[in-house]
Amino acid sequence: MNPHHHLDASTVVSYAAGALAVEIAVVAATHLETCGHCRARVQDAERIGGQLVEHQQPALPSAGRLADLRASMLEQLEAPMPATAPPAPRSAPYEDDDRLPAPLHPYFGPSYRALKWRWMAPGVHCIRATGTKSGTLLMLKIGPGRSMPVHSHGGTELTQILRGAYHDALGHFAPGDVADLDSDVEHQPVTVPGIACICVSALDAPLRFPGWLARRLQPLFKL
Repeated sequence: MNPHHHLDASTVVSYAAGALAVEIAVVAATHLETCGHCRARVQDAERIGGQLVEHQQPALPSAGRLADLRASMLEQLEAPMPATAPPAPRSAPYEDDDRLPAPLHPYFGPSYRALKWRWMAPGVHCIRATGTKSGTLLMLKIGPGRSMPVHSHGGTELTQILRGAYHDALGHFAPGDVADLDSDVEHQPVTVPGIACICVSALDAPLRFPGWLARRLQPLFKL
């Protein structure tokens, strides 16, 4: 598996620092299961962070100093690196017809076949994880050739493709790809023909829908 869409640098830095909301971290960990490129970037962020901390005073840094450290990590992480061979992928969890990626097991169980989908809209089913506190974590199964409503985001949306695929203005997203989106992005995912698209998404704020019908239905779907 060779993903073409990766975690944003700010997400990588926050993941390495343990600063992501639990729901976002679960989806990021799911992406890291099969993406050697992003695993290497997390390792770089951890190394850079360790080096920066070593050069600071022994006292705990202030909030402003923490922001400076994070900005410095981002700057170094985004700097061009010498070309090297990408890390070998780990065992690909998506190749097993029935096994969900390990980071999802505490929330959805280990098996695709055991998932209990709930109807959400024509051609769309979902499972909402329980016990989450700071945001929303859910799995979506969207039938082939379906268009989702146009929407933007009140905060962060992190979506990992598990099966099937979709396309939008940002490109084509297939198994292993992650969509790391913020409040500046407005898009309309359209699933490709063939098989249903299954993905896991984390939100730290409600979606924003320009269409009146989607806005009216939003409280029902709790998105």
